[in-house]
Amino acid sequence: MILVIGGRASGKRDYVRSLGYADADIADGVIDARPVVYNLQALVFADHESAPNLLEPLLTKDVVVCDEVGSGVIPTDRDQRLAREATGRLCVHLAQRAERVVRLVAGVPTTIN
Repeated sequence: MILVIGGRASGKRDYVRSLGYADADIADGVIDARPVVYNLQALVFADHESAPNLLEPLLTKDVVVCDEVGSGVIPTDRDQRLAREATGRLCVHLAQRAERVVRLVAGVPTTIN
């Protein structure tokens, strides 16, 4: 599995396309039969308490894409903070088991591991 992270509109979808995946291969914010899960943070923000249960299903995917949620202003809303924390922790576990972790900044991919 390849974990792709980066800010919103940083070029993550274009990078996934450059890997050979078409839009039809990309599941946007859901886990289904498609090989690419895009918008991981939407899954976690929908139910942050279930985030640990997402790890194993996500590890079966070819590519997992998540917006960077650890930078910027800390939300005042408790649920938003918990969802960001859960997203970050899930990304840590995914990164530990990923074949490759790629961070995009302004459309430029940088392989982290």
